[in-house]
Amino acid sequence: MPTSRLRSMLASLVLLFLLVPALACAEPDPLIELQTRWAEINYQLPENQRRNAFAELAERADQRVAASPDDARLLTWQGIIYSTWAGTGGLKALGRAKTARRAFERAIEIDDLALSGSAHTSLGVLFHEVPGWPIGFGDEDLARQHLERGLALNPDGIDSNYFFGTWLLDRKHLAEAGVRLRHALKAPDRPGRELADSGRRAEVRQALQTLDQKLASHKR
Repeated sequence: MPTSRLRSMLASLVLLFLLVPALACAEPDPLIELQTRWAEINYQLPENQRRNAFAELAERADQRVAASPDDARLLTWQGIIYSTWAGTGGLKALGRAKTARRAFERAIEIDDLALSGSAHTSLGVLFHEVPGWPIGFGDEDLARQHLERGLALNPDGIDSNYFFGTWLLDRKHLAEAGVRLRHALKAPDRPGRELADSGRRAEVRQALQTLDQKLASHKR
């Protein structure tokens, strides 16, 4: 074997041995890490275990945002985690909702196009779910404003259609709610988000059942 070829092979082997440990120790993508764990908690854990699990995930999200404070995607997911944690109840639920609001508003300020407008959709849900004054900061006008903006930025998304659909359902705009919810079921799969997509589709179907019941009661 020619000496030059042997040297080339040896150099390649050395490079390979240097790369393998580095790859093995590589940090997971922080966004995927948060998304994946959120879906596991939200759709796989028993309800009585979710609050503590979200508390741990919120701490991790805080660390990720502290390391990248201007990443609108991480801020959006920090908000999603805190708002879902708030939804599990507890004495500090409103405080967690306020933390979520700040995260969403900061994400929108940095880049409202990040994650196809997910911060708008999530902030709209928060304004809808949180009680209004004097207890909380809930506001149906702001809820609609952000939900519509989220839908405009992601017209075929499962979350943008589902959450606007459920808002319409709660507001008794039944025909419009049906359009949005049925569109949500047709949303394309999101690579790497299989668990979240499966769980959300189950929620869409449940919302459609509620819609059918409301439509049936109106016909009586």
